[in-house]
Amino acid sequence: MRGLAGRFMESRSGSFAPILVLAMIPLITAIGFSVDYTSAVQTRSDMQAALDAAILSITTMDTASTLPQRQVALQQSFDANGAPVGAIATLKSFDSTTAGDGTAVAQASASYAMPTVFMQIARITTVPVGVTSSVRKTPALVAATFKVTKVSGQWSKKMTLYGTLFGATKAKPLMTIDYTYGNTGDSKGYGTTNVSVITTNSNNKTVTTLAQKQVCKLVDSNTPSGAVIQTDMFNTRYYCVDTMYPATGTGAEIDVSKMGGLYLQMDVPSGNPSKLMSNDPTTSNRLYNSASKDIPPVEIETGQIVDIFGLVPCGSTGYQAWEDGGNKVPAPVSNADFFYNVTGRCDFNKRQSDTLLTQ
Repeated sequence: MRGLAGRFMESRSGSFAPILVLAMIPLITAIGFSVDYTSAVQTRSDMQAALDAAILSITTMDTASTLPQRQVALQQSFDANGAPVGAIATLKSFDSTTAGDGTAVAQASASYAMPTVFMQIARITTVPVGVTSSVRKTPALVAATFKVTKVSGQWSKKMTLYGTLFGATKAKPLMTIDYTYGNTGDSKGYGTTNVSVITTNSNNKTVTTLAQKQVCKLVDSNTPSGAVIQTDMFNTRYYCVDTMYPATGTGAEIDVSKMGGLYLQMDVPSGNPSKLMSNDPTTSNRLYNSASKDIPPVEIETGQIVDIFGLVPCGSTGYQAWEDGGNKVPAPVSNADFFYNVTGRCDFNKRQSDTLLTQ
């Protein structure tokens, strides 16, 4: 036996093969570890994208949703967006009360024990992969109250507020401001304006509810005492009487908290053009807007698409007007015939566009 061992140690033929095998073990191990590492990096990237999408998705849930309900939705969205099987997403917090203005802040994390392939040589069967994500969702418009201040002109017209529900493709009317010329015969022209809220009842029937009625007439012997007399650019004296429904109402209040999009449309059958739309860049320039009653409304620049959500101020009143087609634009707001104001109420909402990833 001793002689055999000696001859093996002294032999020079064929000794390179076992040396090569022994030398390749650490090389193969290093390559294997790098493959597992690359896999872990890719897995982490996929998890981050899935968690970001998931935490954004739960901000569009109903505002009354509980933390457990959002947790379930977070995991479902995390899985649906390509998270590895077995990865766990955890909603750490969702708070829309601390800021006091409806701002919501959410934080989430995800973990996964990624199985290894080559690292098992070193008895490392899994590698922990973890990601975190957080969002900040600012308050946005949830309700808007429209009130007519003055409508005039010698032709009838109607403004409609349209809204598109989340997940829907077709807009539906939410409010109308309908003006009918009263044949006053003066240069400006006055008449009756009805402001109505449009809703759908439990039977899926459209319900129109009058919120304001404004009747403007020329001053004559029948003018009621106490009427506020005004004089227009043609020195015509007129007055307007407002009736609110209910009597303590402030205008047509529209719930837009479930709307993903809003736009205004003015239909003027006798005008040119006869249809004006805030989301049409060719006609939106007939809309005027101001954030203060002390500043005359300014015409929207030509070629713009107006975001009504951004146009209506939160917690204050905006002042708007339309040039209904009787004059070419650009034109001063004094030429407009359709004036109203709109007051916005903002809170935590379901619009995803108001949500920003912060981590």
